[in-house]
Amino acid sequence: MNEQNEHRISDISFDEQSIGVRSPLVERERAIAIYDLIAQNLFHPCPIFPIDSSEKKKHWQGPYKLCLRIVESRLYFKISDETNKQQGEIIISLVPFRRIVRDYFQICESYFDAVKKHSPTTIETIDMARRGIHDEGAVLLLEQLAGKIESDHPTARRLFTLIAMLYLRL
Repeated sequence: MNEQNEHRISDISFDEQSIGVRSPLVERERAIAIYDLIAQNLFHPCPIFPIDSSEKKKHWQGPYKLCLRIVESRLYFKISDETNKQQGEIIISLVPFRRIVRDYFQICESYFDAVKKHSPTTIETIDMARRGIHDEGAVLLLEQLAGKIESDHPTARRLFTLIAMLYLRL
């Protein structure tokens, strides 16, 4: 298999307990993020070094099926291969995301309100701010994943969108 095809997410799902009731707008944003993420992404979990030095380090086998779930302010990336064989889990804290997610939802709300009432210039200004916060969330996610998962900025942006949607439940 081509290495580029191997280091990608081929399917993404969510633990049902991590998903609350969502508005149609939130569901639409989530569906778009999933579609874009599956269409193009870079996702390569880093090799795991065993405790026992006589064992070989574990290499993940992709493409990957990813299931996201939240438990007590932690995000779990449950990673399986294409045959649904579980490869492992990677966990990150969601605590560093609290402020950025709050800011992201506030600016998104301002953007959707502006679309109804304001000039294109105002909408464009708010959208630039929204994209800036979205990029900030992607950078934070890449920092949290460092040494655990290799990814790129566009993939991190899409994952950040999904994390923000899950974060609504906390």
